Amino acid sequence: MNNTMILVTKSGLGTVSPDDTAFGVDMLDKFFHTLERLPEKPAVICFYTEGVKCVAEGSPFVLGLKLLESLGSQVVSCLTCLNYYGIEDQLAVGQARGMPDILRLMTEANKVITI
Repeated sequence: MNNTMILVTKSGLGTVSPDDTAFGVDMLDKFFHTLERLPEKPAVICFYTEGVKCVAEGSPFVLGLKLLESLGSQVVSCLTCLNYYGIEDQLAVGQARGMPDILRLMTEANKVITI
């Protein structure tokens, strides 16, 4: 396990037009499945702002994120963001944490990659 944090701030990968939202979702799914196959998993996958939608019940990413969690990656979501979107009771994978915990994880990471 390396000490990298992947920071997910959207519910799709990259910036796409509204007509291409499904493509962004598919690409994020491919991203997570590619992480599964890497020999070195990120220590933390963190979700905030719109990214917290990825960890809610019904999200297409939940199964892949549960697998990454079982392979040793910590899955963390911003509690304030979950509350903002009204999905705090729909958290399907990982743990909800406050910003102090998220900042601590960021500062402890050797590398933070924002997608």
